[in-house]
Amino acid sequence: MSKLVIRGPSRLEGKVKVSGAKNAALAIISAALLGEGETVLENIPRIGDVLVMAEILETLGVKVKWLHDDTLSINVPDDIDHVATYYQVKRLRASNLLLGALLGRKRVAEISLPGGCQIGSRPMDLHIKGLTQLGCRITIDHGFIKASCPQMRGARIYLDFPSVGATENIMIAAAVAEGQTVIENVAKEPEIVDLASFLNSMGAKVRGAGTDVIKIDGVKHLSGTRYSIIPDRIEAGTFMAGATLTRGSITVENVILTHLKPMIAKLKEAGAYIEEMDHRLFVAGPEFIRPIDVKTLPYPGFPTDMQSQMMAVLTLARGTSIITENVFENRLQLGNELKRMGGKIKVEGRTAIIQGVEKLYGATVKALDLRAGAALVIAAIAAEGISEVHQLEAIDRGYLHFETKLKELGANIQRIE
Repeated sequence: MSKLVIRGPSRLEGKVKVSGAKNAALAIISAALLGEGETVLENIPRIGDVLVMAEILETLGVKVKWLHDDTLSINVPDDIDHVATYYQVKRLRASNLLLGALLGRKRVAEISLPGGCQIGSRPMDLHIKGLTQLGCRITIDHGFIKASCPQMRGARIYLDFPSVGATENIMIAAAVAEGQTVIENVAKEPEIVDLASFLNSMGAKVRGAGTDVIKIDGVKHLSGTRYSIIPDRIEAGTFMAGATLTRGSITVENVILTHLKPMIAKLKEAGAYIEEMDHRLFVAGPEFIRPIDVKTLPYPGFPTDMQSQMMAVLTLARGTSIITENVFENRLQLGNELKRMGGKIKVEGRTAIIQGVEKLYGATVKALDLRAGAALVIAAIAAEGISEVHQLEAIDRGYLHFETKLKELGANIQRIE
């Protein structure tokens, strides 16, 4: 088992380049199953989740090849398998996106209920409801989702909650359905817009991504394409939080500023100085962090994937902060790990009350999930003494060369295998 050994405190200083967006990459790799011929994806982060998704595609019979460190070739033969087993998908929550892709390509799919990180329930009911309205027959049997859709027809679909995964699954399937599909109350995340742009580059007709209503006119065939995915707003936000927490000053490069507005607003409220430039921003941490209240919400609200990093920042605020987690019920369990480092955090249901302390201290902690792991790393950089962060596989799922980038910013950090 790997661990990170971190000696603090250090200030993060310098420049860091953000990699491609994990969540956009996973949806787009799945959607590539619809394309005839070769699809080449650029700015793809070679991280744990992406490698697992590539492995799953290979077991289906897809030819997957890395052309460069961040460029992935996907070539889908005429006949691929439609079954993704438990052993393949148990490591990856986003494997559920293969449901819409396989139904679009094969009109039949059999996928084990997906695995992934332990941040709360992510039920498939909205996915199933939407695909059923497109004419698919879906059952859950012995842990498998079994679906068939001999004739997929467009429909008007209303989502009870703006689920990112359900929106993506329905979009992918509807791109090759007969007639028009209208999806209401959809997710508006930047990754949804990126998926729509990718589908359109293959010949799909998708309109309205980024608004409350997406309209899709189905086409018979989609062709392979070359596409570059968006930068990872959560990775950018993590480094922004790290600079704020360590009272450092960094320039974050390769960003789309509009995607970062919720993080910029909250970090400024906490006292950070942030200067916005073309595709980059400068962040300087304050001498004293101010207490603030944070509520996670679907985009354009404050992202749940940044809640853990913000909790770490607020452990050193001068006063009491409150975080309300409205998306994933188990995500506040990070508080117990931060308490090992001297944080004063009380969790009541979906609310965390954080009483700021003067210092954090090195401790042995574990990455309970991807974002909690990143939060513990930046907390350890700000803490006095030596920390050990265990269960690095959670961090490796979503951050490319994380400790290397932090080391280049001045962190005293070492990976021990």
